[in-house]
Amino acid sequence: MEINQINDIRKGYFEAIEDGKEAGKMTYTWAGDSKFIIDHTEVNEGFNGKGVGKKLVLAAVDYARNNNLKIIPLCPFAKSVFDKTEEIRDVLFS
Repeated sequence: MEINQINDIRKGYFEAIEDGKEAGKMTYTWAGDSKFIIDHTEVNEGFNGKGVGKKLVLAAVDYARNNNLKIIPLCPFAKSVFDKTEEIRDVLFS
């Protein structure tokens, strides 16, 4: 599975691609220069139960760590991944 990031000045998203098909997408909005808000995570039918959503959240965590950024997970799914995964909480905005 391939995870791509498309970033804009105000918004962006991570998309998961498998066999040329979009498996899922996670959108975010910039909240200043040093943090972004994960606002929606969606997994397409046929890819449920394959960990696509979690892979998208982990890609955002890697991006935040590599760029010294913080994440505000307003999306209920992304928030649940942070709640369940203690080792990624270093990127949470508090």
